[in-house]
Amino acid sequence: MSRLFIIVLMVIFCLAGLGLWLYFILGSGGGSFREELVPELVVFCIEAFFLVGLLGLIQRYLEHQRRRQMWLSLRGSFRDLLSLLDIAFLEPNTEPTSSKELERDPGVIPRLLEELERKHPDLDSLVALKREGEESLSMTRDLVAVAAQLSATHMNWWIAIVDSIRRLAEARDRRGLEKAIHEMLVNIREFDRLEF
Repeated sequence: MSRLFIIVLMVIFCLAGLGLWLYFILGSGGGSFREELVPELVVFCIEAFFLVGLLGLIQRYLEHQRRRQMWLSLRGSFRDLLSLLDIAFLEPNTEPTSSKELERDPGVIPRLLEELERKHPDLDSLVALKREGEESLSMTRDLVAVAAQLSATHMNWWIAIVDSIRRLAEARDRRGLEKAIHEMLVNIREFDRLEF
């Protein structure tokens, strides 16, 4: 159920319950309908308000949290690659970006893309990135099913990320490594732009 539909149902049950309660308290006449049936209808509206409305919103919240955890597990799977890339661009006497920020902050990716356009990582950093790409390739490939649980679009961008990591692992020269790193960052940026 959509959030708007749940809210509309909550408003309907709230207004109906309030109207019936006011009729019961302030109304005159009506006989047995007012005395016997109206209180039961008020109780029904109250129960429906809580059961349909609040439990529906709680369910949506829990689903959102589950999807967020899946997104975080996907994002965390290439934390080591991003960490190595971050270290490759570090200025002397500066601290590397924290692991938590690398996993959760989508703003890291545009910064790394800018750094990649301005600087070329040294050879040791490229070799370390290639080695990490080889090691993380099978794990990221296995997570395609998790990305598919988020949406088909998430899965498509995840497959593109995995493909760029494969290119990184298979690259033979500086140009191929830098191109694969650039593709990987662009694909991660597009993945991050999707809602979960």
